[in-house]
Amino acid sequence: MSENDASLPPAVALLARPGAARDRLREALVQADVALVLEEDPDALDPATLIALAPQAVVIALEPAVEAALERLDDALSSPAFTLVFDEAELAARREGWETQRWARHLAAKLHGHREVLPPGAEVEEDLQIEPGMPDTPAQLHVDAPLDFHLDEAADAADLLAGDSLYEAPAQWQEPQTLEQMLAADLPEAHADRDAPATPADAGAVAPPPMGDHSRWALLDEDAAPAVVARETAAPPALPVFDSGHLSLVDMEDTAPSTGPRRGARGAVVVLAGIGGPDALRRLLAALPSALDVPLLVRMPLDGARYGNLVKQMARVSPLPVLLAETGEDVLEGHVYILSDDTATALRDGGLQFESRPQGLELALLPPDESAVILLSGADLMQVDPALTLAEAGAWVGGQVGEGCYDPAAATAVVAAGMFAGEPQELAQAISARWARPEQGEAQ
Repeated sequence: MSENDASLPPAVALLARPGAARDRLREALVQADVALVLEEDPDALDPATLIALAPQAVVIALEPAVEAALERLDDALSSPAFTLVFDEAELAARREGWETQRWARHLAAKLHGHREVLPPGAEVEEDLQIEPGMPDTPAQLHVDAPLDFHLDEAADAADLLAGDSLYEAPAQWQEPQTLEQMLAADLPEAHADRDAPATPADAGAVAPPPMGDHSRWALLDEDAAPAVVARETAAPPALPVFDSGHLSLVDMEDTAPSTGPRRGARGAVVVLAGIGGPDALRRLLAALPSALDVPLLVRMPLDGARYGNLVKQMARVSPLPVLLAETGEDVLEGHVYILSDDTATALRDGGLQFESRPQGLELALLPPDESAVILLSGADLMQVDPALTLAEAGAWVGGQVGEGCYDPAAATAVVAAGMFAGEPQELAQAISARWARPEQGEAQ
């Protein structure tokens, strides 16, 4: 490739259905300073046309309507000569203002092969340059030291090392003897003790035989064994007499369900999110403690209802267990639950339990004094009024602010109403300040 070829803008093909997503992608490619050699609907594109144009990169707007066309173009798109860039058509259609410019800078960096993603005029702080390599070892520090230095150092450390002399047992300890040695040493003394008459002072005492006197060894007297057992075993106490004359059945209707132990949590922290929500949710969960006295219910609509994948992604960063909410299960404290579209909660015996309702989760049914609502990027505007109504009844409500909030409409609305505002980490700290469970051994 010549220098002139290297300086030319990269040739790019845009595959998208006509509409807002295609218009936004075209604007981003124009800002990225590329040569747009093809703009076509994937359903109408001939693979031979794409191969003949030989673009360096292909930008594709993904949506369910083009899946069959992409399968038909799979052989052409699999060419190693193409750099494939995929974008969600729904997200591309919603980008506006600085978000469009930001995505265009990242797209330009991808297509031109550089890392300049900051806007013009932005200053890049220089990173602290750390010298590579391990620190010097003591041997390297003293490599030029005289021999006397090493001798003095060895003499100072000599007392800390184990000695090389033979082990000597303490004087009060005796070397073990064999059975024959013990018998030979103790046999005369044992016979003398056996033949000597007992004195009156010793008449009432039985002297224990020495360890080596095998002449007094004997098997246990079987006739005496029951007597010993009889002396040591006391008579069992008499069992109390159980009076069954006054028994009666308990009336089932007198036992209220509320008297039983409550299993579900009294309230919950509801996290509402949408576009840009996965990143904000990761930052929120990662900043939580490992124990909370309240559950977190995450409501974030996903295309294709891939909530199982969201559970796996959040479980990697959350110190709390992350589960998929299931109908009929109790809402347990200290857990994060990912809610599907029709998952709701209801109070059962003073605690929350999951149930299925077509309208999904309703904030108005939560106990306000024991609950909170967090609106992250992309939260539904229809949830603003229910959240503020719950706040008037005593609930805590907060909204995400900052550069990472791609769709701040709902979060900004609650912040404008006087609710708590902060980054996802700050929202997590506010929740922890109220519901963090003390660590073991910490003062209550």
